[in-house]
Amino acid sequence: MNRYPLWKYAIILVALLVSALYALPNLYGESPAVQVSAARSTVRIDPATVTRVEQVLAAQNIQSNLIQLDANSVKARFDSTDEQLKARDALERAFNPDPADVSHVVALNLLPRTPNWLASLGASPMYLGLDLRGGVHFMLQVDMHAALQRRADVLAADLRTLLREKGVRHGGVNRNGQTVELRAGDANTLGAARDLIRTQFADLQITETADFRLIGTISPEAARRVQDQALKQNITTLHNRINELGVAEPVIQQQGADRIVVQLPGVQDTAKAKDILGRTATLEVRMVDESVDGQAAARGTGPVPFGAERYPERGGQFVVVKREVLLTGENLTDAQAGFDSQTQEAAVHLTLDAKGARVFRDVTRENVGKRMAIILFEKGRGEVVTAPVIRGEIGGGRVQISGSMNTVEANDTALLLRAGSLAAPMEIIEERTIGPSLGAENITKGFHSVLWGFIAIVVFMCIYYALFGVFSSIALAFNVLLLVSLLSMLQATLTLP
Repeated sequence: MNRYPLWKYAIILVALLVSALYALPNLYGESPAVQVSAARSTVRIDPATVTRVEQVLAAQNIQSNLIQLDANSVKARFDSTDEQLKARDALERAFNPDPADVSHVVALNLLPRTPNWLASLGASPMYLGLDLRGGVHFMLQVDMHAALQRRADVLAADLRTLLREKGVRHGGVNRNGQTVELRAGDANTLGAARDLIRTQFADLQITETADFRLIGTISPEAARRVQDQALKQNITTLHNRINELGVAEPVIQQQGADRIVVQLPGVQDTAKAKDILGRTATLEVRMVDESVDGQAAARGTGPVPFGAERYPERGGQFVVVKREVLLTGENLTDAQAGFDSQTQEAAVHLTLDAKGARVFRDVTRENVGKRMAIILFEKGRGEVVTAPVIRGEIGGGRVQISGSMNTVEANDTALLLRAGSLAAPMEIIEERTIGPSLGAENITKGFHSVLWGFIAIVVFMCIYYALFGVFSSIALAFNVLLLVSLLSMLQATLTLP
C-alpha cells in the first residue's frame, strides 16, 4: 500500500528530470578551438573578422565545424587538435604578418560541445580544473617596495601642492626611498609645515632634525593598507587582461603576503598567456606641433621636425606631436566610460591626481587655441586617440576623451587605462605547463575509479542487503546524478581531488 501522497513522488520525479537535464552537457565533451581577439583596443572584432577567418581556413583547406562571433572574439571549432594547431598557425600568419606589430591575439582554446537546445536552457558542463584540462600555471611576485615608493611619491606631490596653496614657503619636498623629506628655512616654517602634515597627512609619521628638516615615514598601518591595495589592484588588473583570452574559470588568487597565483585551464600557448599577463596600456599628453614643418610631416609631404614625433590617428591620418611629455598614465587615478554631456558621444572620463590636475590646469591656461594630443601607448606603439583644440583653462583634475569612438571602444579604452597601470611591478617567479594529454589521462582514470568503485558498492549492497540493497544502489545513483547536476548549475570547477 502506498504510504506517501502522490505529490511527493511527483516532486522527486521532477527533481530527477531537471537533474538529468542539467547533468547532460557533461557527456558531450569539448571541441578544440582557436580564438581570435583584439590585441589592441583600436582593433575591431566584427562580422568582417568572421569572414576573414573563413577565407583563411578555406585557403589552407582546413575544415571548421563552426565559426562564431561573440562579444569580443571569433571562435572556430575543429574535430581534432591537429586541425586546431594548423588553424592556429594559419590564422597567426594571416592576422599578424609582422611579429613586431601584433594586432590580434590568436590563442588555443577548448569549447563545450553542448547542443544549442541545451545551451538555450542555461545548461552548461562543469568547468575542468588545471589538472584535468591542462593549461599553464604562473606564480608572480609583487614588488611591495616599489608600491610603497609610489605611495611616497604621491604623498610628496600632494604635500607640495598643499604647501603652495596654504602659502607656506619651504626649501623643497623630496622623496627619499620610502620617506618624504621637507626642508624649512626657519623654526616658524617648520612648525607650520609640521602642523599641516599632522592634520592633513594621517599616513605619515614625522620626525624633526636639528637642521630644520621634517622626515615623514609611512606608518605601519598605512604601509599594510598600501600593500593590500596594491595586491588587490594587481589581481583586478590580471582579471581584466585574462578576460581577453576568453579562458573559462581562470584561477587568480593571492598566496601569502606578496604573491599571486594564476592558473589558466585550457591554454596551452605559454607565450600568449605571458603576453596577456604582461600587457599594458599607458597614456601620454603632448602638444601638437602646429608649425609649417609639422603640418607638412603630418600630411606626409615632409620630414618630421627635430624634437617631434609622428603618430597615427584613429581616422587613418597622422598627427605630429612634440617630444615633451606633459602628463602620463602615472597621473591617472581612475578611468570610466561615459558620454559627452553636450554631444552625447561616447567618451572616457579620466580623473587625475593632484600633480596631474595642477599640470593640466597650467598647460591648458598657457595654450588656449592650440591643439593637445592624447596618445594611447600599447606594446610600445602609440596612437592618437584625440587631439582637441584647447578652448580654455581646465581645472579640477577631470579630463574627457571623446570623438571617433563608439561605446565599446570607450569601454575598452577605459578598461585598458585602468588595467594598464599596475599598483606595483610584478615578475613571474614560477611557470609550469600541464599538457592536455595528462589532463585527458586524469579524466579517464578518474572516470574508471568512480565507475568501478560504484559497481563494487552496488554488488556488495545487493548481495548483503538483497532487495534493500537494490533500493540503496538506485538512491546512490540518483545522488551522483544530483551532485553532478548541482555542480554544473553552479558552474563549479571540477578538479582531480
